[in-house]
Amino acid sequence: MLNFIIKTHRVGTIYTKPHLFILNKGMNSGKPQKEPFTNSFVVLFQNEDECESLFFIAYSLWKTKFWHQFLCGSVIPFLRLPDFKKEFFLKAKIMMEEHELHVKHIAALKLLEQKEKQFHENINLINDMRRVILYRYCNK
Repeated sequence: MLNFIIKTHRVGTIYTKPHLFILNKGMNSGKPQKEPFTNSFVVLFQNEDECESLFFIAYSLWKTKFWHQFLCGSVIPFLRLPDFKKEFFLKAKIMMEEHELHVKHIAALKLLEQKEKQFHENINLINDMRRVILYRYCNK
């Protein structure tokens, strides 16, 4: 069920299979993203469903600061590839065991992400309207 490859991303490499990038340097180590980071690991999948499913597992591990206990380095903390491989596989396996619950959590996270996006769009509209009103008020 869990069939993915984790390796260090090289700048300029183009991946044909579904993939996601995981930041490996700094206090945001473990942060997943679809676009590549300069310092990142790449996780390659066989299909898009696995990629999306494991994206949310990686996202939840990053948000709960799970990777902080594995950071090394005194000036710029970083995450080692062997530590990441071992722990990510174990956590993904545990979280995927309850598949129905996993699907339910992913749906809830997607809904929250959609609502957050709508909220930010509304905030931007409010700021635009404020700017227009102030501009009209000041330029009489």
